[in-house]
Amino acid sequence: MPEDASARYTDLSLTVSEAGTGRPVLVLHGGGGPATVAGLARHLSRTARALTPVHPGWDGTPRPGWLTGIDDLALAYLHVLRERGLRDVLVVGSSLGGWIAAEMAARDSTGSITGLVLIGAVGVAVEAEPIADFFALDARGLAEHSWHDPDRHYLDPADVPSGELARRQANAATMRALAGDPYMHAPDLLPRLGRVRVPALLLWGESDRIVTPAYGAAYAEAFADARLEVIPEAGHLPQLERPEATFALIDAHLHRDQERAS
Repeated sequence: MPEDASARYTDLSLTVSEAGTGRPVLVLHGGGGPATVAGLARHLSRTARALTPVHPGWDGTPRPGWLTGIDDLALAYLHVLRERGLRDVLVVGSSLGGWIAAEMAARDSTGSITGLVLIGAVGVAVEAEPIADFFALDARGLAEHSWHDPDRHYLDPADVPSGELARRQANAATMRALAGDPYMHAPDLLPRLGRVRVPALLLWGESDRIVTPAYGAAYAEAFADARLEVIPEAGHLPQLERPEATFALIDAHLHRDQERAS
């Protein structure tokens, strides 16, 4: 999809929550939906302008027919940044949202993005560290792979209200449509990340078994300017399991960015 094909986006209807003032921060959720980054967005809105979209197709939102892959979504969000006149944008992405953020940075031809925070991001192929097959895991297996303390976070599907279960199933179907083939990665993304010059912070839960910390280390090494921080006693969603530690690392990263810019 050419990046200047603005007509392509006329049927793109986004639900975006916005709060705070200051540097724009685009907060991108993963497969679990916007609730997984709501607390993170609230924290960021204390010192920045946090924009949190619902990815098309999640939580019952419409998905245009042309949106068939993560690259399409990355280009669509770059279009949104340009349409809104946003500059000096920090993009924060969790899991699938981290993949979108990395694709955005690799494809940003106008310099709108000036920083990245990737949290347990998928999106690249690391031969020795395969991404766990989300679609093959039952609820117990997903909890074991996702959380440091799976017993605390496991929820028996029989106890989930029917409406919530339907929402989760529909979100998973959208994720499969956008990221299921090839599974949860773009084969050419890893080598393209060397062209990304903006500072990147990669945050990983020490107990993440969806994508391991070793996977995160390979991801960080591919960027021109990135570092990896591993958070103890956290799994795939450290912003939920260890929010204070996660937020402190992001705040310190933003402070370093400000010092570098001044």
